[in-house]
Amino acid sequence: MDEIPWFEYAEDDLDSAQRAFVDVLAERAGSWLVDPLDTVVLPSAHTSDGQLIVCLDIGDRQRSQGVLTVGAHFDGSVVRGGELHNQDFTIQQTASEFTLEAAGSPTELANRAAEWFEAVLARPLVRCEWRHEGRTYAVRYEYADTGRGLSEGFQTPLAPDALRKRLAADGVIRGRGRINRVGLGQPDVITHVRGARPDV
Repeated sequence: MDEIPWFEYAEDDLDSAQRAFVDVLAERAGSWLVDPLDTVVLPSAHTSDGQLIVCLDIGDRQRSQGVLTVGAHFDGSVVRGGELHNQDFTIQQTASEFTLEAAGSPTELANRAAEWFEAVLARPLVRCEWRHEGRTYAVRYEYADTGRGLSEGFQTPLAPDALRKRLAADGVIRGRGRINRVGLGQPDVITHVRGARPDV
């Protein structure tokens, strides 16, 4: 069976500068603890801004759950990166901690982008879980070093009755607000997902 390459692309889809950029990234990605299928190349002919986009989906393998999509837009001489919308792959402006912007040759920019991807992958990502009667009713993925939340989920029917009533009274019900760590109290379980091990 053939091995799947990182940042796979069809030769005809990219110009020489784009191929040079992606080839360096693919070589560097070989040492990352990610599945090659989590790396994506979107040729410039198929993107809304006409730039090459390279993406990395960061997930929780144990739960088969996507957590964060990061990536970079490359125009041949400038690369811009950040958290990406997981549908249209536009750079989200909400998280300055994820930003990348640099100018240079394709090889220089690919190495800068690779260093940036590696720094994102090294961040201490944890899964926080709140449980009631042996079942998980809330999950939050966050960076342990800053507490910044990346994604969360809440199953109202599984939550304790008193908590459901309190959240409803506060207006934090489906479609009317976010449930965050403060509203739930301390998690019952914190599991290291990837990156540096936090002191929890």
